[in-house]
Amino acid sequence: MENWLMLTLVGKDRPGIVAEITHALFDLQGNLGEASMTRLGGNFTIMLMVYVPEKKTVVEEKLRPVCDKLKLFFHLDEIEAGLHQHIEPDVRISIHGADQAGIVARATDALNKAGLNILNLESDVGGNTDSPVYVMHIEGVAGKGLEAVDQALQKLARENDVVARMTPIDTMVG
Repeated sequence: MENWLMLTLVGKDRPGIVAEITHALFDLQGNLGEASMTRLGGNFTIMLMVYVPEKKTVVEEKLRPVCDKLKLFFHLDEIEAGLHQHIEPDVRISIHGADQAGIVARATDALNKAGLNILNLESDVGGNTDSPVYVMHIEGVAGKGLEAVDQALQKLARENDVVARMTPIDTMVG
């Protein structure tokens, strides 16, 4: 299959976004591939792989009125699909502490140097305005082993006054 596109959408969250976008893609004879859809703050974002027999310009033309109606910013890129290449994470990491500038950069740098290939990263700001707490959840593949990742997390925790925990994921369960 050719004509794979990566559709990226961002806008104020409201009910019906997924239904209207996927219906518009279906009307274009679109076949959905992998997708990530989530709410961040009061915004909704979608990253979606879609095969469409039409050219990218035709897809943009057909999506524009739907996105305008929903007040969504959208972007399309031609991509190679690369489907059926799912990578299973072997480690789950949780980092939390007082919200501080640079914690994501320091954490991901330390994990990268320890050989972690990050597959998923989600974060949230909890607590309250007087005492915000930053929370990160990461899943990845420990290319240099779990011990290297654990050592990097222990150092990160000491130097940045955060709590950092690692849980191995046993992909052979079941």
